[in-house]
Amino acid sequence: MDEGYIKYHCNWIEANNTFTEQVAALNVWRDVMYQKGWMGMYSNGIGYGNISMRINGNTFLISGTATGGVEKLDDRHYCLVEAYSIEHNSVTCRGPIKASSESLTHAMIYETSPEINAVIHIHNMDMWNDMKNKIPTSHEAVAYGTTEMALEIKRLFTTTQLAFSKIMVMAGHEEGIISFGKDIAEAGNILMDAMSTR
Repeated sequence: MDEGYIKYHCNWIEANNTFTEQVAALNVWRDVMYQKGWMGMYSNGIGYGNISMRINGNTFLISGTATGGVEKLDDRHYCLVEAYSIEHNSVTCRGPIKASSESLTHAMIYETSPEINAVIHIHNMDMWNDMKNKIPTSHEAVAYGTTEMALEIKRLFTTTQLAFSKIMVMAGHEEGIISFGKDIAEAGNILMDAMSTR
């Protein structure tokens, strides 16, 4: 299973997480996603799902790699993405854990619109099947966590209604759905509304 593995070049600066207030805000919705099974761990031990919040400019706090199966996250499970390069497939992150494998995808969403301040990536097979190709959907040949996915996000912003719907399906990443918003509550509520209208 091509899942949960970092595909970018990671420049990790090990450090304490100083964003306790932001972690608490993220965890309100991360807890909801975990309880619904939209973030978690498969039977093979691979975790899925991630969540982030813009801190300043294009820096953002994101859940760490391999944290999907952890029931309750705390400061030890988040990392600050300080810099990245789509062109060079690289991420510089600072924290007690390496940043999520989906960091470049989150980075491109933040880069595309300064009004976006939170991103949630979940897995849900029913929603994925129902919404695929009915809402903005990435090409099925594009894998998660790659520079190609970041560029696919950029394409969807310019050729579809993604900037307005704020939710998309990752066709090449089975079960993968991304939402975003002006804050974490909007990103979370978009997913809740999508599930309730299925």
